[in-house]
Amino acid sequence: MERRNFIRTGLTALAATAVKTAFPTPSRNQVASGKPFRLNYAPHEGMFAASAGKDFVDQIRFMHDQGFRAVEDNGMLARPVPEQEKIGRVVADLGMTMGVFVIDGGDNWKTSLTTGKPECVQTFLNACTRAVECSKRVQAKWMTVVPGFYDRSLPHDIQTAHVIEALRKGAAILEPHGLVMVLEPLSDTPDLFLRSPHQTLMICKAVNSPSCKILYDMYHMQRNEGNIIPNLITCWEEIAYFQIGDNPGRHEPGTGEMNYRNIFKAIAEKGYQGILGMEHGNLLPGTAGEQAVIKAYRECDNF
Repeated sequence: MERRNFIRTGLTALAATAVKTAFPTPSRNQVASGKPFRLNYAPHEGMFAASAGKDFVDQIRFMHDQGFRAVEDNGMLARPVPEQEKIGRVVADLGMTMGVFVIDGGDNWKTSLTTGKPECVQTFLNACTRAVECSKRVQAKWMTVVPGFYDRSLPHDIQTAHVIEALRKGAAILEPHGLVMVLEPLSDTPDLFLRSPHQTLMICKAVNSPSCKILYDMYHMQRNEGNIIPNLITCWEEIAYFQIGDNPGRHEPGTGEMNYRNIFKAIAEKGYQGILGMEHGNLLPGTAGEQAVIKAYRECDNF
């Protein structure tokens, strides 16, 4: 064999071995032995579809096999009742916790509570009522709420008053059932009213209900203002839920600029025992990408 062909063959074999080592295909026994993580990370539908198949229930079982003990599903409220019940049963059987689903008006946040319009408020309250019944089926406690778009025809403080008034009415529906709406400041568009954790803390204080707290999505907060650890500590008393995504790209930890090992350590040191939703995509496709996600969380969870 010519030397260059020998070298080419050797490098090809070495690369194949490296890939196999980095993303091994686990046996069923290896999968079943996945120990629980230190923090309660929650994957979502589709995150492990290449490994577990398209059925969400099968994906939940796969999540549990990997050591995850929570799952979240933004679109749960729109699922048919029998599907909600089926998901709720498997989550309960596995001893897992259901994370957030979204309370919205079904129009991408255009039903804005900032306007004070009765029809917008009523749409929100109707969704809160539906959320109560859905939560019973899936054993969920937390529901994401986004107040909607900024109304440039009204002063900022008037909009804030409208949001507080509507959220108080929503909290009155949820509170008797021990449910919590978590307000999420976002970075998707500057037209959104809620932008920072400190603004959200002020609103939660004004609503003054255990059913109105903060969802601290670290991807969005990194984009809007950074300073993740000091800001979450400042707002700690009103935070009830976290979500994860590295920036830029909104993929798993370790794919961007954020030091999630330090962030998770800070959250753990504060005594947090709630859910951290994996609100991101996978950087790589297929089973290799899914194994990379699991590996990333094992590494960041090792603090």
